[in-house]
Amino acid sequence: MRFAVLETRAVALLRTKIRNGEITERGLARMAGISQSHVHNVLSGARGLSWEVADQVFGSLGLSVLDLLEPDDWRAGPKDLPARAVEPG
Repeated sequence: MRFAVLETRAVALLRTKIRNGEITERGLARMAGISQSHVHNVLSGARGLSWEVADQVFGSLGLSVLDLLEPDDWRAGPKDLPARAVEPG
């Protein structure tokens, strides 16, 4: 799985949480320790979601990368990852 897929899912998850009233852009920014304008720009697609910001945001919400995976992702398994991404076993 590529980071771009996870990034798209992460932003979609955050948009859903905001749309559902679970959190506000301002609240998310405060919790994650980043500016509200940065949060807004990420959610609007004007900026990408870096690893560092994703870690801050997800950590503040008690989420992990596992929350972005879908059932088909679990079935794929390591055999479908590029060889360099699979650790020797």
